[in-house]
Amino acid sequence: MALPFLPGNSSNKYLGKERFHKSQHFDYSNGVPMLVGSEKPGIGGELLVGQKIKPKYTVYPKGQGRGLPSWVAFDKQALCFEAYFQEAVPEARDETYRITKTSYYVVAVLCAGTFIHRHRIPLPPPNDDRFYNIFHFNLNQQMVLYSRMFTVTNCDSFTRNFLTKLGVRLNEPVHIPDDPYSNLREEAEKSMKPLRPYERHDTLKQFLEHDRKVLRFYCFWDDTDSVFGDLRELILHYFLADDTIEILEVISPNSGRDTLPKFLQRSKLPKHASIRIKQPGEITDRTVLNVFASPTKGKRYILDSLKTGAVHEDFYKDYDLTVGGEVNVWGRRVIITDCDDFTKEYYRSKYGIEDLAPVQYKAPEAPKPPSLVPPYNGFGSEEDSLSSCQGLLPKPPQKDFHKFMEKDRCGLNSNILNFRAKMVTTDPVDTERLFIISFYLCDDSISVFERPQRNSGVIGGKFLERGRVKKPGQELFKSELSEYFTAQDLYVGATLCLNSKDFQLLDADEYTLKYMEQHAEEFPKSNVGIVLSKLRSIPEEKQSEIRKFLLFSDPSNTGFIPYESFRGLLLGLDCGLSEHEVLVLGRQFSVREDPEADMGLMLAVAQDILRKKQFEEKMCLCFLCVSRTGRLSTKEARAICKSFQLPLPETLLGGLLSKFADGDEIDYHAFLAGMNWVENPAPPVLPEDTLQQKLISQSLVNYSDLLEKFQGKTQKVQNV
Repeated sequence: MALPFLPGNSSNKYLGKERFHKSQHFDYSNGVPMLVGSEKPGIGGELLVGQKIKPKYTVYPKGQGRGLPSWVAFDKQALCFEAYFQEAVPEARDETYRITKTSYYVVAVLCAGTFIHRHRIPLPPPNDDRFYNIFHFNLNQQMVLYSRMFTVTNCDSFTRNFLTKLGVRLNEPVHIPDDPYSNLREEAEKSMKPLRPYERHDTLKQFLEHDRKVLRFYCFWDDTDSVFGDLRELILHYFLADDTIEILEVISPNSGRDTLPKFLQRSKLPKHASIRIKQPGEITDRTVLNVFASPTKGKRYILDSLKTGAVHEDFYKDYDLTVGGEVNVWGRRVIITDCDDFTKEYYRSKYGIEDLAPVQYKAPEAPKPPSLVPPYNGFGSEEDSLSSCQGLLPKPPQKDFHKFMEKDRCGLNSNILNFRAKMVTTDPVDTERLFIISFYLCDDSISVFERPQRNSGVIGGKFLERGRVKKPGQELFKSELSEYFTAQDLYVGATLCLNSKDFQLLDADEYTLKYMEQHAEEFPKSNVGIVLSKLRSIPEEKQSEIRKFLLFSDPSNTGFIPYESFRGLLLGLDCGLSEHEVLVLGRQFSVREDPEADMGLMLAVAQDILRKKQFEEKMCLCFLCVSRTGRLSTKEARAICKSFQLPLPETLLGGLLSKFADGDEIDYHAFLAGMNWVENPAPPVLPEDTLQQKLISQSLVNYSDLLEKFQGKTQKVQNV
């Protein structure tokens, strides 16, 4: 009988309960957000009706140096165990039980194999609500997987190390017992002698390793004993892919023999060739026994297992072919004399054979008599006349196209060497004439241009058309080709005879000097190493003279002397150096100084430019409108000159403004009066006058560094 409830008492189980929250369905496992709602309890942290808390996945170590979860760190890594199970075989005469070998691959309590696919395996009842994990596995123990008893016998090294790090103590491995029926089958198979034994010759590996690899030997066959016989030169090819040999014959021109495709078709070459050639089907590897035909059962036959009809022949292999050895080519004695580089490397790497010297089997060929070329007849060029003697169909002479493409003009690189020269003559008129000699590197052609000079009586312009120029002193009608001037023949100080006129090269432009210095291996005159070697070879007395001259030229012991003094020293001592070599040394060891611009020369050049441009604009009104005091800032004066488009270079305009400037202001009245070429004309500007003097002439030569280079030690003036 139920007792009546007292006031304040009730059967409601939620009375006095303070937690009514519903468990969340999302959580983090090893730092990865996952859906875990089914593993959480119900309202207020209490289990629902019939709910059981399942254990979580086994947490493995995360790995060293990483923060990855276990299912990422151990991806594609499996624990491998070896096991077996025994099953009974009822109603069998030869076996009562059978031993089956299996393997387990475990990843996060997952199992895979032939009998069980990869999935989570539950424990045997009554714990079937849980699953196997790695701590259930050990050696020499039994496990029940779906009512089948497995015995774990061994594992691999990775599994052993992994379980050891987790603290699992593994048992000693055990051996899998033998299966009686498998042993019986093996013994039966060993005792069996099949009536039709098949043999397999696997040549695929040899083909894949040595496909398209051929050994080449040079050999000969001495056929001089036969009528009209001679020495036959052959080429033997040995194919490493299938050990076959082919022989090609080398037929010289005008030998009287027809060109045959091959001396020997590609095939395996036997070492001992039979005299009589056997008929097709006569050579067989096996013998067919008890051949009979039945009208009802068809044809029956068996193969001879004793191989009584097998024919064994020895064929040539790669180790049988050596330089100096013989090869029996179907009764013909072929001698190997040489081989190519690939064959030598093959025998050196595989067999260690180093001595593969060729065999000399014939006398060296007599030198061919030189073909006489008729002398040049004066018609056309020498190359064109020579090509008419080289064939029945004359062809135009071939030009060096590669040189033309490399040395032709490309952008700012003109590949043209320009030299300033004068004519070597006693005529006072021709002595004052100035010429520009241009050498084109693309085709070794030369052109001469004469600079026009006022009141000289000589009209300037093109003096020599562009073309190749022959060197003087050569015979005209000869069989050999004439020699032409090359780029190495042109340097500062050289004398050229161009069409019976002698020219002396006085100077070269900056591009020419830089090009010759950058390609010093082609131009010995610009090679600093060769010039220094010449200085080292001079006698000791001349070296002492050089030291004395440097002592007097540099009394303050600064280590620098002017270039003109340095040039006069080397040319005056007759050291065997040309003008170009001295110039190269001066450029190599020079310290450049910017010369001070001449005010009068700058005004003369500016008036000459304005006179040629016919510039007569009146800028004074603009200056007066800006300022009536007679002074303006340099910036405003430059802006006014630019607005009137004053045709002066930027450097010249800046130099003039700096000359007339007094601080930040200039006197524009003096500036305009200096450029007024009508009222205040300046002296005329000669063509050879320039605003910037030669850089090398205004430089200082570091002779101490030069002495250190060609003597091997630093020379001080006080030690001279």
